[in-house]
Amino acid sequence: MKLATQTVEFNSELLRKYDQALPRYTSYPPATELKDNFGELDLRTAIAVGNYKNTPLSLYFHIPFCETACYFCGCNTIITQRKEIVDPYLNYVARNIRQFSDLISDKRQVHQLHWGGGTPNYLNQHQVEFLWNNINQNFRLDDNAEISIEINPRYVDKNYIFFLKSLGFNRISFGIQDFNPQVQESINRVQPESMLFNVMDWIRDAGFESVNVDLIYGLPYQSLATFKNTIAKTIKLDPDRVAVFNFAYVPWMKPVQRKIPQSALPPASEKLDILKMTIEELTDNGYWFIGMDHFAKPNDELTIAQQEGKLHRNFQGYTTKPESDLFGFGITSISMLHDVYIQNIKQLKSYYQAIDTGKMPIEKGVSLNRDDILRRTVIMELMCQFRLSIDDVEEKYHIAFDTDFNEYFARELSELRLLEADGLIRMIPNGIEVTPSGRLLIRNIASIFDAHTRQRKNAAFSKAI
Repeated sequence: MKLATQTVEFNSELLRKYDQALPRYTSYPPATELKDNFGELDLRTAIAVGNYKNTPLSLYFHIPFCETACYFCGCNTIITQRKEIVDPYLNYVARNIRQFSDLISDKRQVHQLHWGGGTPNYLNQHQVEFLWNNINQNFRLDDNAEISIEINPRYVDKNYIFFLKSLGFNRISFGIQDFNPQVQESINRVQPESMLFNVMDWIRDAGFESVNVDLIYGLPYQSLATFKNTIAKTIKLDPDRVAVFNFAYVPWMKPVQRKIPQSALPPASEKLDILKMTIEELTDNGYWFIGMDHFAKPNDELTIAQQEGKLHRNFQGYTTKPESDLFGFGITSISMLHDVYIQNIKQLKSYYQAIDTGKMPIEKGVSLNRDDILRRTVIMELMCQFRLSIDDVEEKYHIAFDTDFNEYFARELSELRLLEADGLIRMIPNGIEVTPSGRLLIRNIASIFDAHTRQRKNAAFSKAI
């Protein structure tokens, strides 16, 4: 089914009514459900099941180092200019790669590979090549694999960009946040406009298949007028994908945000105006609303996959690749197997100690039960396709659950009627369809099926808008 060109409608009244803190549903159950008492045996069992099914692989590598702190950042980072810290870290990551590769069947191919951070281009070319070679020596990369990397445009040159492409990276992402100099200074992320356009020119010249840029609204000194200028320059930059994130001011969780002048943050009403303008400008200029905060060109794989009902979602966000087992490497990384999620140790010293003793560097995890897996399917279909086929769910799970969808989810369907009354969804024959007005509130719709968050009213999540 082809989607309409204008795939999302802005309704400020609904957005205000439903603006609450909810998971982003890059996983279900949410990462808040990971427990400290998780054992390695469950992980090994899940790997063995994946070997038997020959499940494709997705690999994530966390490079946590940054030279300076960006005050808006909510990522797990290590701020240091001591470059000697990198080699020991990469050596331990390489050892962890071998730990996993010894357990994973060499018949399983990698369909997706991503380096994130932190700042992956904190690594020099020799270090990049070291990690790249260790990956290729221990895993089989599919010829059509998505191989992506995040870069900080302040610490890259043309030679480095061409080097990444020559190794095999085919997708790249970089953060803009805002083009306005005053905003950049207030968040300690000064990036002259000429620099950003030069980086994009290098990326295009190198022949990368896809380029994503990140923007953030709600930062200090932003206004409707200044951010409209940022959107205009972003459109001129012509990336394939644009992610526009809502800034979550949480200094009690991220102390570095205390450096941000709170009095300079735009009020909630102006943030809504900025969001409305952003959606209108991007969609009027050819970008399609994929979901939550992501936009893509009509010929982009994300757009095509969503139109065909084949879009997927994992800890790395939206993806076109089929369901796979995601393995995370490096501190804080999360692995996401069919029925097991694990998060790696967060501190360098403890991470190193675990690997030195031959253990997997696991800090916490969770094993999914049959109800979790069923609810995950429902939530991810809504998050990705904006519709759900009850017939498809029943066909997939009727053996495991000796009942039908309407009976199993009776309470949820009753609650959905309230959302239908507000125009967020439509109950259609044998299914649920998210309306254009409901697409910006897809987290609210998905949360109806979230049995875990229902029991954890005080869980810390970002607001939906």
